[in-house]
Amino acid sequence: MQLSPTILSDARGVAAYGIFFGSYFVFALGKFPGLKIDRPGAAIIGAVLMVAFRIMTAQEALRAIDFSTIVLLFSMTLIVAHLHLGGFFTWVADLTVLRLNAQQLLAAVVFTSGILSAFLVNDIVCLMMTPFIIRVTRRLALEPLPYLLALATASNIGSVATITGNPQNMLIGSVSQIGYLDFFIHLGPVALLGLLLDWALLHWIYLRHSSPGAVPASVGGRLPTHRPTMKPVVVLVIVLGGFLIGVPAALMAALGAAALLITRTTEPRLVYDEVDWGLLVFFVGLFIIVGGAERAGLTEKLLQPFVAWNLHHVWSFSALTALLSNIVSNVPAVVLLKSLVPGFPDPRIGWLTLAMSSTLAGNLTITGSVANIIVVERASPEVHVGFREYFRLGLPLTVLTLAWGILWLSLMR
Repeated sequence: MQLSPTILSDARGVAAYGIFFGSYFVFALGKFPGLKIDRPGAAIIGAVLMVAFRIMTAQEALRAIDFSTIVLLFSMTLIVAHLHLGGFFTWVADLTVLRLNAQQLLAAVVFTSGILSAFLVNDIVCLMMTPFIIRVTRRLALEPLPYLLALATASNIGSVATITGNPQNMLIGSVSQIGYLDFFIHLGPVALLGLLLDWALLHWIYLRHSSPGAVPASVGGRLPTHRPTMKPVVVLVIVLGGFLIGVPAALMAALGAAALLITRTTEPRLVYDEVDWGLLVFFVGLFIIVGGAERAGLTEKLLQPFVAWNLHHVWSFSALTALLSNIVSNVPAVVLLKSLVPGFPDPRIGWLTLAMSSTLAGNLTITGSVANIIVVERASPEVHVGFREYFRLGLPLTVLTLAWGILWLSLMR
């Protein structure tokens, strides 16, 4: 018995709806209830089903993947892995936080993590810095919570500044073709004032009643500062220079990663162990899922109700992006919303708004950003970061930084 084309088309449409909403359900919760299926797993399952149900062909699935984003993310991860193995993060932390008292330490954590996250992937900065923050605060007899919150929130805010700050910015940079320097000029001021707001709020909530002299400026038993391996640092400077002069980001990062893999001292297995393979898998599957949904006309139907919001305005598009980013996480939100931006009167401001609002919205709750989750999970054996405690800082910080970002981009039009 041969089914009619109309029935087959309807069946594929139903399958596309089921796959899309099932996948985004897992993206929102972080895992499938009762099963050990996480976000990367759901992304791969959804991508396979999109092809298996013939919603798209294998060739169309491959075309849906933005390989520039994958190459940039993978290459930057390799560069950061070499920096970590070469002692770069320990060296920076030694220089910035080990010589300071409680009042100075908070500002040092905010601006160090923010600046590092502006040029390196913020998730990795949090991964490297969390254990160090706990050790330093214990040594100074300080409560670690404010400094862990500073690390998580500042890494999100700092990552707004550049294309390489976080995964969603890498995707936006690849799709929009906005230059690295242009991106930085527009969103760097958002990050800078955002970091100042973050420091001010943290200080007001946690340190305003403490005396500057209550904690000693130095503590005995400090480890000596060791210089990092210079090759990764030199390569990073060259790569960032290439970004600034207009070399395509994916190509420049790939050249830097390739140069670092030519080595006589670093074991390649140690480098590959540092790569977040799950994030790369997540991106690949997500591209295919959304590509299949677009082919089935699903994304157009889902986003149609929001057209009446006049989304080409910075404030309305920011509100939608922030809302969706806190429901399904910022990367899935960006992949879904990116189809709207080319239709805006000023697509460039639209892309910058999407980058700004999806990133800053991640500070609202613990689950709003992968960087937040990394800090909480890495700290959990020693320090408990509760939802309410985080939200106490996250709500005013997100409102203030988003308001500043919206105002700034509105003035830059």
